[in-house]
Amino acid sequence: MTAIKQLKNRVEPWRAILREQDDLEAMYELAAESGSPGDEAEVRSMYTTEKEEFEKLNILNLLSGEVDQNNAFLSIHAGAGGTEAEDWTFMLSRMYSRWAERHGFKMEIVDQEEAEGGLKSITIQIDGDYAYGYLKCEAGIHRLVRISPFDANARRHTSFSSVYVYPVLDDTIEVNIRPEDLRVDTYRSGGKGGQHVNKTESAVRFTHIPTGIVVACQSERSQLMNRATAMSILRSKLYEYYREQKEKENSKYNGEKKEISWGNQIRSYVFQPYTMVKDHRTKCETGNIQAVMDGDIDQFMDSFLIAQWKGLPMDNAGDDEEE
Repeated sequence: MTAIKQLKNRVEPWRAILREQDDLEAMYELAAESGSPGDEAEVRSMYTTEKEEFEKLNILNLLSGEVDQNNAFLSIHAGAGGTEAEDWTFMLSRMYSRWAERHGFKMEIVDQEEAEGGLKSITIQIDGDYAYGYLKCEAGIHRLVRISPFDANARRHTSFSSVYVYPVLDDTIEVNIRPEDLRVDTYRSGGKGGQHVNKTESAVRFTHIPTGIVVACQSERSQLMNRATAMSILRSKLYEYYREQKEKENSKYNGEKKEISWGNQIRSYVFQPYTMVKDHRTKCETGNIQAVMDGDIDQFMDSFLIAQWKGLPMDNAGDDEEE
């Protein structure tokens, strides 16, 4: 039933577009006959609205991967830059939270490691239609350039945070995890959460021995609930791990896939000496950095999906001079 509903949700909007196109053509003919400025303005308004709806549906049509319609786990980790990078990780978490709010998505912090400057790392579950399909465009290194508020000499600093995105898997996708391949550690949760959270070993950490993948969860009061959430994250990470291994095998002769690593930032956010956000893969950029930090990042996602669909070359390496 869910599959039928998903298919209906993809088809019906296109049928509505076709009906609106017929209405637009009829209105155009009437406006041409009447010559009324009011009718012409109404036709222009209808055209603009329909064009925007078409562009949204066209982008959605690009999200046809096996798990694109799924919810997502989003992890952000502070990299080079010390305290500045920890603050940058917090800023990015706020940006994605605002993006989720804009789309009416549900968000829950699964695990986080706080630091003096902000966050060392955070993992968020974002629930909404095609959350993974959109957010997968954000995986990579994000670079910040600004006058550091932590520098008494007000010097310009460059710092980095890495973003990882994994689909939340349902029971239709199998990921086999053998008990003997798993090491389980329990510990007391850190940070705020009350006496129960801090005085009992409710937090859980799983280590998948064959791959070295480590996941943790401390958001719930119950160790049992944290185990379930951690297992869900582990399944998602293993799914991505095996998918990437398969892609590497398929592309080892053409070398088109690059590893996510320092120096291969996908996007730069420049606060000083000018304001600019630039995606190095698609060259999409904007000077309205405040809007971006308030979650207005759909333009970057859309440009990435379109470039991927067209098969355009995308180089992750930043080529700007704002170092």
